Amino acid sequence: CHVTTTSELVVLEGQSIKFPCHYEPQYASYVKYWCQGSMREFCTSLARTGEAVMTDPAKDKVSIVDDQVQQVFTVTMNNLKEADSGWYMCGVEIGSGWTVDVATFTYIRVIHGLSILNNQLSGDEGSRITFDCLYSERYKKNKKKWCRAGDWSSCRETGSDGWYEDTSVAVSDDRIGSFAVTLKRLQMNDTGWYWCSVGQHRLFVHLQVTSPKTPAESVASAHTTTQPAAHPPPRSITEEAGNSHILESLLVCSSLMLLVITVILATKLWKLHTRQDPFLEQAMPLRQTHSEKARIELQMTCT
Repeated sequence: CHVTTTSELVVLEGQSIKFPCHYEPQYASYVKYWCQGSMREFCTSLARTGEAVMTDPAKDKVSIVDDQVQQVFTVTMNNLKEADSGWYMCGVEIGSGWTVDVATFTYIRVIHGLSILNNQLSGDEGSRITFDCLYSERYKKNKKKWCRAGDWSSCRETGSDGWYEDTSVAVSDDRIGSFAVTLKRLQMNDTGWYWCSVGQHRLFVHLQVTSPKTPAESVASAHTTTQPAAHPPPRSITEEAGNSHILESLLVCSSLMLLVITVILATKLWKLHTRQDPFLEQAMPLRQTHSEKARIELQMTCT
């Protein structure tokens, strides 16, 4: 695609929207425009770049600003009404009768009622939190409510001045399009479902209150996180038994090898000693002669 943007936008009546239309680098110097309609040929132009008239996004109903470095032009629409719902088009004007403009369509839906940016809230015990409930233009003069779900007696309602406050909650209506709810001195039992309301519309919000960390816990947590382990992790019993078995095997093999080497050396030394001693060589025949004589004499005695 040569031009891209979101396919659908939803906005509360009386609110404003601002969104980008991205284009490819080769179209940086071309004229960009924003028009209303579902067909290129019958699209009513609402704003375009390159015009001599200066635009003010904060005041004008519709304005367009082109950033050629980022290859994006931004469209702003203010004070939207339900009648503004419909198809719109981001376009780049090619300027040739033979080539169609590059463009993309988006659908804007303007609704009335309530809205909130985040319906999952959390805060530490003892602290306070503030958030906004947005409403459409037709409810500017209506009273605004804040209640705990399932407990009608907990409802707090703004007065004629658009304000309510007690020791636990404050509700302030700006009379433009939002009212702020401030929850004070949060307690653990404040956890639960609540809702803000205007007219017949009701929007649910969940609050989660958590225990704050003490200074000692914070220091201990940081100490545990940053300190390296002082000792290596203990080895398993299986690993120690395996290492012991290997050590015993090595000792037995070493002992056997030492014994074999000792026997071999002793044998060689004995042979060398016998070969080099002449007295032993002469004594061996004499010893054999004496033994033979003794045997003969024994036989003669017996016969």
